[in-house]
Amino acid sequence: MGRWRPPPPASSKYITPEGKKHLEDELEFLWRKERPEVTKALAAAAAEGDRSENAEYIYRKKQLREIDSRVRFLRKRLENMKVVDSVPDDTSRVFFGAWVTVEDDAGNEILYRIVGPDETDYQQEYISMDSPIGRALMGKALDAEVEVETPQGNKLLYIVDIEYGNRKVPS
Repeated sequence: MGRWRPPPPASSKYITPEGKKHLEDELEFLWRKERPEVTKALAAAAAEGDRSENAEYIYRKKQLREIDSRVRFLRKRLENMKVVDSVPDDTSRVFFGAWVTVEDDAGNEILYRIVGPDETDYQQEYISMDSPIGRALMGKALDAEVEVETPQGNKLLYIVDIEYGNRKVPS
């Protein structure tokens, strides 16, 4: 019996201009700064002699593989991304890039921004449009009641506010 698992569903190819810039900056840093430093350290470790027992050499090879893997991923991902930098015609509904304020049953208000899967950042309250909450909110109107299936059980959320444009999350 094998350990085969079906491949994960393809994630959305949408990204905000800020998200694209962040990924491009990461790619530039890895390719222009990090990789040359690791390559130099790898060459120095290789010059020390016996590579089979050289922990520094083994570590640097592994680090170089990880950088190259991430660089390949970022290049391929950026190639296929669709940057969404316009506001939808109907701003009374939740679409990609929206700042959505929801209220739960306990009366707590939570601010989310609907972004692409490459931009998800829970500390900034950026949630993926592919996440359970993101999928449930997409297309819903102001004052809508939304039921979200979570691992802890179903949650009921009320859409209190929808905004578009650049905005900083309150600290």
